[in-house]
Amino acid sequence: MQPEDSKSPEFPIPSPNFRAPTHRPTPAASIPVDIRPSQSMILSPVPQPQRVSVVSPPYHFQVPSKRIRSPDDLRHFHDSDSGRNFIGFIVALSESTRGRKISDPCYASDTVNSIVSILDTLIQWIDDIPPARMASRYGNLSYRTWHARMVENSDSLMLRFLPEDLHSATVELVPYFTDGFGNSTRIDYGTGHETQFAAWLYCLAKLGIIKEEDYPAVVVRVFVKYLELMRKLQLVYCLEPAGSHGVWGLDDYHFLSFVFGSSQLIDHKYLKPKSIHSQDILDSFSNEYLYFSCISFIKKVKKGPFSEHSPLLDDISGVPTWNKVNSGLLKMYKVEVLEKVPIMQHFLFGWLIKWN
Repeated sequence: MQPEDSKSPEFPIPSPNFRAPTHRPTPAASIPVDIRPSQSMILSPVPQPQRVSVVSPPYHFQVPSKRIRSPDDLRHFHDSDSGRNFIGFIVALSESTRGRKISDPCYASDTVNSIVSILDTLIQWIDDIPPARMASRYGNLSYRTWHARMVENSDSLMLRFLPEDLHSATVELVPYFTDGFGNSTRIDYGTGHETQFAAWLYCLAKLGIIKEEDYPAVVVRVFVKYLELMRKLQLVYCLEPAGSHGVWGLDDYHFLSFVFGSSQLIDHKYLKPKSIHSQDILDSFSNEYLYFSCISFIKKVKKGPFSEHSPLLDDISGVPTWNKVNSGLLKMYKVEVLEKVPIMQHFLFGWLIKWN
């Protein structure tokens, strides 16, 4: 659980008792008002972890469909057991990796190892399908070939780890899975697709295939491999950011990697939020901590001063503790991703994630 002081504002407002870091983040006075963290987000409670209730026979798997079309629909989802339990699952994953390096030994079930193997297969397919020679900056058409292969083989990929009595679950699992790697029509990817991948993992938890003891490995094995896959897709096929806030967003493509990465660093004796401004620290620890890995990747693909192309992350570096960063990011994920109709209108509901 989050400590009591997590109810106070997390960022970008530093604590008055915080000793200023060597790097002083550039003031962000020009941030558009509608992009600044809202008062409701600052005052809202930090989402708390929840246990996932496992379904039991008889099963009624169905093709999931989109149901969110308005702010009222969003409120319905967040007031529902499904909505609260889904964000609780995200928080539980985050807490499971607290203080854990990527290289630390952790229990990995056969299911976790199978999922990692599936993601390795998808990475190999990128090598099999080289990008087409094109003049445009974004949207390499070869991505559609890769995506079509992934969709075509999705059922067989699920059957690699599903027990025989759950083979019929593919009808519900596959749409979440295939939506987790971007849109083949627009050739783009964003936090909505990342959320669909998280929803796929949540469905596996609902089925009892992923258990609580798997959670650390789900982050430091499965999600790390997923991030490797998505970065390669972004670089090779030049996926366009879906619904990006531009420089005023947290990141063009991802959010959960920052949530999980900040949890890894909670209570670290030496590494602080301001440490992102040390290239030596990034070079030394990017392979161990998702947060530093994300910052390193951004610095490699974006040109110019960090405070100009990533002002929100620059502001967050002035927050005194990783616990504050993590609780703030959890609230921000709920408000800026899970409570946005343009993103959540694509979210799917079936028998495992119920609408009613």
